[in-house]
Formats: sequence, structure tokens, C-alpha cells
Amino acid sequence: MPPRQSSDASKGKAAVSDVYGAMRASILKGDIEPGARINIDAVSRSLGVSQTPVREVLQRLEGDNLVVYSPGRGYSTTPLLDLPALRSLFEFRLLVEPWAARSAAVDRLANPAAALEKELSAIRNSLKTTSGDARQDLVAHDTRFHDTILLAAGNPVVQHAFAQTHCHLHTFRLYPADIDGAITIAEHATVREAIAACQPDRAEEAMAEHIRNSFARFAQAFEGKADLAPLESDGPPKRHIVT
Repeated sequence: MPPRQSSDASKGKAAVSDVYGAMRASILKGDIEPGARINIDAVSRSLGVSQTPVREVLQRLEGDNLVVYSPGRGYSTTPLLDLPALRSLFEFRLLVEPWAARSAAVDRLANPAAALEKELSAIRNSLKTTSGDARQDLVAHDTRFHDTILLAAGNPVVQHAFAQTHCHLHTFRLYPADIDGAITIAEHATVREAIAACQPDRAEEAMAEHIRNSFARFAQAFEGKADLAPLESDGPPKRHIVT
């Protein structure tokens, strides 16, 4: 019966989406601890679903690099970034994202300022009604904001390389230094203003400053460690990616 099959398929997709959201939130908040083994049967029972959507979601989370599969052990959550990995990630971002902001500001036809303002308005409204841990909303906003700028830069190779880092998911698993998002949103607004004004130098510097500040905030998770030197602070990266 086609109608019933369609209904069943819709319910299946809804179940996968709900399970993905719930499991990702649990990993981001640390309810499922880093390195913890995931018991598929226990998860399916706690969420009131069969094991099928849980298995599908685990494969999706593996693509996000939030879980890893080991023969004989099954799935477990990936460890948190350590300080060298965090620094490497942000050094990569410092090379790529200021260039993307500059490129977005140069092209008046593809200028993403309107889309960025819409995104900023959406997160401000969302946070007004969110109580407690806002990391899910902030991760989604951060991803959309930076992806919009990278898309406007027009280099699919850079977009793909950036996407493979899953940087927003992994950094937000660390110490939530800007848990209400106020600082991040203010810095995003500064970047958007420079792009809207079609000022490439200003857009590049605003993004570089945002990346450096973000590293400093997330590095608070490693307070007391030896290598807490800031990222370069003498302006935007000297090397530019050529399209």
C-alpha cells in the first residue's frame, strides 16, 4: 500500500533526525563522555526507538568525527581536542577564513551581507527563548555563518577542506567560555559590517581577529598548560589562498 509505505518512510526519517539531534547534543554537552563506549541497545531503549535508526545515526556521527568504530569494541565517542590539535585547527582557520572574508567583500554581486544579517537576527531571537545550555544553537549558528562566507568566496576545494575539519562541533565540546554567545555574535556582526561595506582589508582583519579571539576563548580549557601562546597577533595571515 503506497500511502502506508510513504508514511512509514516519513516516520523513519523523523526517527533518524530525532535520534541524531539527541545523540549529538549529548556528545556536545558531555553527557556521553569522550572515549565512552556506546551501547546501541541501551541508547535505543532510552530514546524509545529501534536499533535501526541508532545504527544509522552512529554512521552519521562517525562522518562528523564525533564517534569512531573499532572492531570488537563497537562505537565510542572520539576524545576531545588536545591543545596542539586545537592550535593546528585554528592555524588552518587563520589561513582560510580571513581570505574568505576578503573575497566575499570584494565581489559586490555575490556579497553575502544580507544572508549573514538574517543569520545574526535568527540566532539573537533564538537565544532570547533558549534556557540553559545554548551550545546546540551556537554550533548551528557558527557553522551557518562561516559556511555562508566560504560559499561566497567561490572556491569549492577550500569549502570541502574546511567542512572536513568539523571544527565547530569539536571546539564547542571544550570549555564553553562564551556560553551565551554574546562575544561571538558581536564579532560576527563586525565581520558582516565589513563585508556589507565591501571593504576587503577590514573584512579580512575582522575575521582574523575573530579567529584569534576564538582560539583564546577555547584554549581556556587548557589553563595551566605550557603552550598557551596566542595565535599570531600582528594582523591577518601573510599568505593568501589563490582561487
